[in-house]
Amino acid sequence: MKAVNLPEIKKELHTLSTTELQQLCLRLARFKKENKELLTYLLFESSNEDDYVITIKNYMDDAFNAINTPNFYYIKKKSIRKILKDVKKFIRYSQNKETEAALLLYFCKLLKAFKPSISKNTQLQNMYQRQLLLAEKAIAKLHEDLQYDYKLLVEELNETF
Repeated sequence: MKAVNLPEIKKELHTLSTTELQQLCLRLARFKKENKELLTYLLFESSNEDDYVITIKNYMDDAFNAINTPNFYYIKKKSIRKILKDVKKFIRYSQNKETEAALLLYFCKLLKAFKPSISKNTQLQNMYQRQLLLAEKAIAKLHEDLQYDYKLLVEELNETF
């Protein structure tokens, strides 16, 4: 089965009643965890973006505290990449550049403060630099006042280990 393009889906959705739309949404939410998470964000959390960011930061704090630290393999392969994948998913739900910048900078801050230091591992340093660069790109799309505040954080994070 080939998927139909979005304009055709949109046109078809306009023909449905509200109860039919509700049933479609519930059916979509039943199949994938990501669909359910996106629906949760849109219905409950999108109205208060600040609380959403705080929730994600708390998730990152807990996840970084739970990392198995004796081996760099477990640190980078299993833990930090999983945290970053989840953060990117949460950013994708929001589609807000300010949220993206705040979460990526917070991720970089936690990664920089992480013990054992990531300065001993090239792959983790590269991951850190990539996320910092992505945060800078998101900051460039924000209002000038916000840009200044976030650029101060970027400069602080750019200092050497």
